[in-house]
Amino acid sequence: MSNKTRLMAAAALTAILPVTAMAGEIAVIVKTTNSNFWQNVNKGASAAIEGQSEHTMTFNGPASESAVADQVNLVENAINRGVSGIVLAPSDPEALAPVVKRAYESGIPVAIIDSGLGEAAKGTYQTFLSTDNCAAGEAVAKAMVDAVGTEGKVAVMSYVAGVGSEIGRVGCFMDYLKGNSQIEIVGPLYSQSQMATALNQTTDILAANPDLVGIFGANEPTAVGMGRAIVQAGKAGKLAAFGFDGNGDLQDFVKDGTLNAIAVQGSFQMGELGVKAVMDVIAGESVDEFIDTGVVLVTRDNIDSPEAQHVLY
Repeated sequence: MSNKTRLMAAAALTAILPVTAMAGEIAVIVKTTNSNFWQNVNKGASAAIEGQSEHTMTFNGPASESAVADQVNLVENAINRGVSGIVLAPSDPEALAPVVKRAYESGIPVAIIDSGLGEAAKGTYQTFLSTDNCAAGEAVAKAMVDAVGTEGKVAVMSYVAGVGSEIGRVGCFMDYLKGNSQIEIVGPLYSQSQMATALNQTTDILAANPDLVGIFGANEPTAVGMGRAIVQAGKAGKLAAFGFDGNGDLQDFVKDGTLNAIAVQGSFQMGELGVKAVMDVIAGESVDEFIDTGVVLVTRDNIDSPEAQHVLY
């Protein structure tokens, strides 16, 4: 989609929003607060609010990414207290659609970040900010092929089935391998974004597949659990391993060679640009329908570069 088309579409969305939005609280609601990735989103949102007096920002999320009903309740509560805008990372593309529609009907602009919503929500939010997860998944798959060649077994350690980011990230990773190699894919297995679950699943996968040549952990808690299992099994540096996201644990795994690389999203940018987009809508300005917040493949060779340091947390 061209920039002109995006602007026209976004302007149309803005035009049909009931005009009741005004300065006040912007509620940032993420998939869980128990993750450094989402806390980095919080830092970005706080940076967007800093230095201006018209708006305040609140940050919230359920205890886990699988607690979808709790996230729906958080959005309901934000609507009921009359917030001026919402920045939402939906844990489920269908379950969050009705409450986003309700926000729209209440005149509350919504910026969706990280994971998309289903078709039922079309036209009820003003912008979507995300990594191009399909492109990111393909980038990791290309790096995997570069590392292991075009044959052998590669395990896929995923997180929550059906989440928008997972569909693009894991789906395109697997599609690239299927279309460009003879690699046998083991999995995917789903950790429900629980590090301990990912550790146990990876331990089992490594034991059952001693001939594994590669493994991919598709989000932060999954990749951390995967990395710890690789170390405990004495497999560090003996198979190609790639993670997603960039907290301190994952950076250490890259530095010590447990992981070949981590694909790191612009999580800070999601929070910062998401809040700024909502403030623009409230001010009557148009925003792009889609804002790409980018991804960087961080390796031992580039981890200290400005490009990598800007996205690590």
